[in-house]
Amino acid sequence: MSRLHIVHTTRYSYNHRVTLSYNEARMTPVTDPQQVVLESVLKVKPSQAGVSSYRDYWGTKVTAFDMQTPHEELEVSAHSTVEVHRPDRSLHEARMVSWSDLASAKTQEAFSDWLPQTRLSTCGVEVEELVREVVGEKDPHSSALAVFEWMRGEMEYVKGITGVHTSAQEAWLERKGVCQDLAHVGIGALRSMNIPARYVSGYIHPQADAEMGQIVSGQSHAWLEWWDGEWRSWDPTNHKAAGDLHVSVARGRDYRDVPPLKGILSGGGGSTLQVTVEVTRLA
Repeated sequence: MSRLHIVHTTRYSYNHRVTLSYNEARMTPVTDPQQVVLESVLKVKPSQAGVSSYRDYWGTKVTAFDMQTPHEELEVSAHSTVEVHRPDRSLHEARMVSWSDLASAKTQEAFSDWLPQTRLSTCGVEVEELVREVVGEKDPHSSALAVFEWMRGEMEYVKGITGVHTSAQEAWLERKGVCQDLAHVGIGALRSMNIPARYVSGYIHPQADAEMGQIVSGQSHAWLEWWDGEWRSWDPTNHKAAGDLHVSVARGRDYRDVPPLKGILSGGGGSTLQVTVEVTRLA
């Protein structure tokens, strides 16, 4: 179990004055069976913003705000304290399904959101053929683990090669990318086998040996979850299941369902973006 305090700040400095903007922030962690949000507040500057919130289709808390007064800078800061407890799921405790179970009409209907490929998860014919070779005659659970191990030898974590709109197929051609690219490739590979898979955005504490109360520079992070009788997680960047230092914020089909901050504006003429994430382990 861990208790983490997270401060995620995004600041836009505009080249020219913005006269009007409408925005959505997905920066509030979710409470689910594996984590509990103890405290969460989102602050917007300038403070004249009109703020409201709602749950989107995927269950993510969305903070919507509009700025109708001229401004040259926008700052959104999310402060959250989360208690995380992700129990280990050994194979002896696993409830695993067969390929025929996955192909059944009941499963196809129940997981209809998580089976179709999207523009960002489509990985291309080459990956689909390689995945079939890797999987062979394995069951769905073993197939997913084999795919993750195969990805580990094929994909390299490298910053600056891709962007937020890079597809799995484009990342595969480079054999490089960041956490969201690795998650998209993994999701696309699983869906190509008819295994339900979804994208998870959140945070990760990068220093397991950090002292309690020590503020460290963290990062926004992405990993995936797949279903083979129950939902399981995998962090392809770190080659392991999500643990007590992972904090989930949003789930969706791909990155486009979960961006931390998006909006439209009038004016600006371009901007400079600064993002910081500070993580403190409290317990």
